[in-house]
Amino acid sequence: MSAVNTPLLQTERLRLRKFSLRDLDSILHLFGDKEVNEFLPWFPVTTREEARGFYEQNYLQRYQREAGYHYAICLKTEDIPIGWVQVRADESMDLGYGLAKEFWYTGIVTEACVAVLERVKQDGYLYVTATHDVNNTASGRVMQKLQMQYMYTYQELWQPKNKLVTFRMYQLNFDGDSTRVYRNYWELNPVHYVEAIHDSCLIRRMCQNHTGVFV
Repeated sequence: MSAVNTPLLQTERLRLRKFSLRDLDSILHLFGDKEVNEFLPWFPVTTREEARGFYEQNYLQRYQREAGYHYAICLKTEDIPIGWVQVRADESMDLGYGLAKEFWYTGIVTEACVAVLERVKQDGYLYVTATHDVNNTASGRVMQKLQMQYMYTYQELWQPKNKLVTFRMYQLNFDGDSTRVYRNYWELNPVHYVEAIHDSCLIRRMCQNHTGVFV
């Protein structure tokens, strides 16, 4: 696998780049909106000082690591962050994304994710995962558009918001190996089960035998 950290990417409409200190106003706008951040694992920032701290903790520190994908989503015409997309270069290979609500329902998040996932695949990783709150159906639709497959559902006491959330976990195996399942969320959370999930491609069912092996 290639060791890279957030290389510049471009699509038809978008420029995907690292966040920087010059983006603090955009970070405050994007990560300070309660509606945008309702289903995300942090409390909204409220001041420019908090925005700087958020940038340093969630971006600057990660840019200093050997590998990772932590992007600001910018329109080519302005190069101002209007969203974010990331894939963690760890065992989870977790995909996450968000977008300022004035750009919702434009296909921008899907376009950005396609570009990032293609780069992740080119760099030699075998899969990505993603989770969404069952109440955040729009996020689930993005995962389905990306050809990710539903694997299982679990409940987690989510921190730091300290609320019980039911998540659906999706996975995309770049090599087509349908037997590969990232099981960490299943194993860590005692309430877990498999639903029948309908999308444009399939109904996927999984079960667990007495040995704990997915079959």
